[in-house]
Amino acid sequence: MASFSERYIVNKKGEQVGVLLDINEYRSILAELEELESIRAFDAAKGSKSEAIPFKEAVKEIERGRR
Repeated sequence: MASFSERYIVNKKGEQVGVLLDINEYRSILAELEELESIRAFDAAKGSKSEAIPFKEAVKEIERGRR
């Protein structure tokens, strides 16, 4: 996994309540999450006993679910 240079936002008590990331680091995290989501969807479909559907149709269903 990549190394990030996060900076924290703290409240008056000094407790971390937020984080600041470089925009490119943020985009990298989002891309990794999307890939993980695809892997999980593939694993779920692979383990399912339902009938297989064409790849293009599966992609359309996934995209509909993201909206």
